[in-house]
Amino acid sequence: MRSPFFGEFMGTLILMLLGDGVVAGVLLKRSKAENSGWLVITTAWGFAVLCGILVANLCGSADAHLNPAITIAIAFQTGDFSKLASYIPAQIAGAFLGAVLVWLFYLPHWKITEDAEAKRGVFCTIPAIRNYPANFFCELAATFVLVLVAGAIGSKLVFANGAALGFAPWLVGALVWGIGLSLGGTTGYAINPARDFGPRLAHFVLPIAGKAGSDWSYAWVPILGPAAGGILAGLFLRFLAA
Repeated sequence: MRSPFFGEFMGTLILMLLGDGVVAGVLLKRSKAENSGWLVITTAWGFAVLCGILVANLCGSADAHLNPAITIAIAFQTGDFSKLASYIPAQIAGAFLGAVLVWLFYLPHWKITEDAEAKRGVFCTIPAIRNYPANFFCELAATFVLVLVAGAIGSKLVFANGAALGFAPWLVGALVWGIGLSLGGTTGYAINPARDFGPRLAHFVLPIAGKAGSDWSYAWVPILGPAAGGILAGLFLRFLAA
């Protein structure tokens, strides 16, 4: 049962259940967390990453990427592209199902929430100011930071034993928390193509009460921006190790 594919699937599912779950709690009407704000969202996303990594490890993925941008970055860093074909579909499928579970969990709240954009925002990112070049740059830069600092956490150039033994998941969770607080205000910091595409697809197919369109005209930004940031960071890490 345990396998890298299953680990990436389950880890990303938990990531999205908890990550999209906190957004639903903050945005949907009559949730006890309604209007609790950005600090709550960014904090919970950091813990969601921690929990996703632990579940991915438990279910068979020692890598626990949970993010195609990470998988792509490591492929460019190492020159080994063999994991892309198995990890990325698992991550997208896990993100999709995690979003479906969020819809089911908050089922009575969709109908009484009038704001269709808020409902879409539970599933996928929405830029604060829609400017495609600027939005693309923000996703690229934030993902570059994610990959660079995650690479530092796992590097023996920083920690003699690499990743400070079992503290790596905690450090990565803190990293995502910091990115959300510092760099998330412009685009909602997808920094993960699966995190945006899988739930956006769920929003598109689910019978969500009062939903509007899934904003596919923007969807390329949180896919290609993080992918580009991952490629650049992977090449930079490769350069540092040369």
